[in-house]
Amino acid sequence: MRRISRMARVAVGVASLGLVATACGGTSSDSNDSDSNDRGVAIAYDVGGKGDQSFNDAAFAGLTKAKDEFGYKTADIEPTEGETDADKEQRLASLAKQGYNPVIGVGFAYGPAMKAVAAKYPKTTFGIVDSVVEGKNVASLVFAEEQASYLAGVAAAKATKSDVVGFIGGVDVPLIHKFEAGYKQGVQDTNPKVKVLSQYLTQTAEEGGFSSPDKGKAAAEGQIEKKADVLYAAAGLSGQGVIEAAAKAKVWAIGVDSDQYKQAALAPYKNYILTSALKDVGGAVYTLSKSVKDGKPLTGTQTFDLKVNGVGLSESNPEYAKIPGLKDAVAKAKEGIDDGSIKVDTE
Repeated sequence: MRRISRMARVAVGVASLGLVATACGGTSSDSNDSDSNDRGVAIAYDVGGKGDQSFNDAAFAGLTKAKDEFGYKTADIEPTEGETDADKEQRLASLAKQGYNPVIGVGFAYGPAMKAVAAKYPKTTFGIVDSVVEGKNVASLVFAEEQASYLAGVAAAKATKSDVVGFIGGVDVPLIHKFEAGYKQGVQDTNPKVKVLSQYLTQTAEEGGFSSPDKGKAAAEGQIEKKADVLYAAAGLSGQGVIEAAAKAKVWAIGVDSDQYKQAALAPYKNYILTSALKDVGGAVYTLSKSVKDGKPLTGTQTFDLKVNGVGLSESNPEYAKIPGLKDAVAKAKEGIDDGSIKVDTE
């Protein structure tokens, strides 16, 4: 089991780009590796797909960097509505059969499919984002989301004028609980007088919690009615609705995963995106791709945290530096997390 010795630093903010080569054909019933595992890197997107200006687009940024730097052929495949684990298995197996290496599932929903397919293609390196899957040829790419969210909570506590801030989670699952826990702790450690409103859009991903901007917008409007003037959403594509509602009400939004201030599709609202809790999914995709190219493929659990710049907080909006005490408070919190004096909650 290999560990990352250093983190490739990749700017994960990227506008939605044109579709690269699309894989097709192949079935999960063929248990033999391709004769040539050198076609390049392939990613299979999570719910919301490319163009979410967040999680999936961050993965695409890493794919693009690997393609440009290594001359890779690449594939990026969209999910289908209402798909099953069997559908995911077929998608991953098809990519492996065609010779893509590594093959990366973007999102914890690929867990069961990844476990089944990796065993059938032992010569292919697989990667999964946001889940741990055991396998000799699997790299589990996980992040300390709670650390970035803690910093977002510090920023929210410094920016609020109403002493009410909000958290909107896409789906009520353990992964998103990490975002909420870190955010709440960051707010309370900074100013115990600030109230945090929390809401989850759905109980399951199939209900659209990560892919419904209208649900995000409605939730944000409800929190704004309750005086929340800083809203943090960990909701994938649904977060776009939160940002839109915040901008309309002229209150702050905090982006997630990518630097959403820089996203072209969100440009009309950028002045109200105070900061973003960054999660360098692109860096993880690139790092795994490079390890395969170098002939030393990473396997086992690879943790991307604050110390290796795997998570962080953006400072792109000029207003970020103008809010009294905000920048210094975030810097102090980051130092505390790095040296261990601040232990961030995950639940």
